[in-house]
Amino acid sequence: MTNPRKIAFKTLGCRLNQFETDALAAQFKRHEFEVVDYAEDADIYIVNTCTVTNQGDTKSRKAINQATKKPHEPMVIVTGCMVNGQKEKLQQLNGVTYFVENARKTSIFQLVDAHFKGETTSPEHFKNDLFGFESADETFHTRSFIKIQDGCNNFCTFCIVPKVRGRAISRPVEDILDNIREVIGFGFKEIVLTGVNIGRYEYNGTDFETLVEKILGLPGDFRVRISSIEPEGFGDKLFSLFSHPKLTPHLHLCLQSGSDRILLQMRRFYNLDTFMNMVEKIKIRYPDFNLTTDIIVGFPGETEEDFRKTCEVSEDIGFSHIHTFKYSVRSGTRAERMTEQVPEPVKQERSRIIHSISEENKRKYRQSMIGKEQIVLVEKYNQKTGLAKGYGQHYIPVEFKSNENPYNQFVRVKLDFPSLSSH
Repeated sequence: MTNPRKIAFKTLGCRLNQFETDALAAQFKRHEFEVVDYAEDADIYIVNTCTVTNQGDTKSRKAINQATKKPHEPMVIVTGCMVNGQKEKLQQLNGVTYFVENARKTSIFQLVDAHFKGETTSPEHFKNDLFGFESADETFHTRSFIKIQDGCNNFCTFCIVPKVRGRAISRPVEDILDNIREVIGFGFKEIVLTGVNIGRYEYNGTDFETLVEKILGLPGDFRVRISSIEPEGFGDKLFSLFSHPKLTPHLHLCLQSGSDRILLQMRRFYNLDTFMNMVEKIKIRYPDFNLTTDIIVGFPGETEEDFRKTCEVSEDIGFSHIHTFKYSVRSGTRAERMTEQVPEPVKQERSRIIHSISEENKRKYRQSMIGKEQIVLVEKYNQKTGLAKGYGQHYIPVEFKSNENPYNQFVRVKLDFPSLSSH
C-alpha cells in the first residue's frame, strides 16, 4: 500500500475494551494501515463505546460526533457496549457507517477490508467470536492486556453489563497461555488479566486461581497484574499466590458500598464481613499490599447512615485509590424501578467526600512506602531531562533519573518523597 489508509481509535470504559482496541489496532498495523491520533484526520474512525454510566454514554456520544462531523466524511464504525444496549437510538445518528456489537468486534478488520474492496456486506455477515482477537505485538500501552473471560451472570440490580456483554463465558486455558507466550515473545514485560468478572473464570475444571498459577509458571522475564475483580470466586489459594515474585501485590477489589443493607439492595454476592475478612487475610500476609476499589454513591435508598458506613470502611481499609461512580439509572435494570432515588446534588456531595477520602488514603499509603524498594517497569523516558517514569509492583507511579534509556525495562529503585529517586 503506497499511501496507507489512516485509522484512529477512541476507547471508552474498561480495560476489556482497551484489550480489544489494542488487538484491533495491531491487526490493522499488520495490514499496513497507519494508526493515528483520534484528533487527526483519518480515513476510518473506530469508537469503542461504554454505557455503564451516564458519563460513559456522554463521552461515547461526544467521540462519535467528533468523527461524524469531519468534513471529509470518513468511515465511522461504532462498537462496544453502547451498541449492544442502545443500537436503535444510535442508528438515528448521521454519519456512522457501521454499528458492530461486541460479539462481532473481532471481525472489524474483515468488515473494513470488504468495504474498501467494494463488497456489499454488513456486520451481521460475520460470526460471533468473543475470543478471536489476534495477539497484539504493538499496543497503546507498555502493558499487554489479556482477555480471559467475558460476560457476567450476577445481574446486580444497578448493572447493565449482563445485557450488553451477555452471560459469562471463559476463554480456553491453552488459548490464554499461548496468547501470553506470544506477547512475552513480542517483548511485553507486564501482563494484565482482564474480563468482566474474572474471579468467576472456569474452563473445563480450571478455576481462576489455577489459571493464575499456570500463568505464573510460564518462563520469561515478566510480571502479572490482576485487573478489576469482584470479591467472589476465589480465596486463600489466590492470596498465597501473591508470594510469587511475578504476581504484583495489588488488587482493585470492588466494594461498591460499606453498608450491608445497600449491598443486599444491589444484589451483591458478599457482605461487609466477607469483604473485610478478605482484606484482613491479604494485609496480614502482605502489609504493604495495595488495595484500590470502586464505590457507587447515591444508590436508590442510600441514607446518610449508609453513606457514613461506606466512608468509615474506606478510611479503615485505606484504599489508595477509589474509583467513584455516581449512581446512574440504567434502563432495564431492577434499580431503575426502585423508589427513593437520591437527588443529584446529594450524589455530587457524596462523590466529593469519597474523592477527598481517596486522596488522603493515597497520601498516607505512598508516605508509608518511602524508603522501600520498588521494581519499576519504565513506560516513558525523556532524553533531555533524563527522567524515567513507570509503575512499581505495588502500582505506585514512580519517577527517577537515569543516564541511559531504560524504556520497557525493570529498574529497582528506592522510593523517596515525592517519588523521585536515582539509580
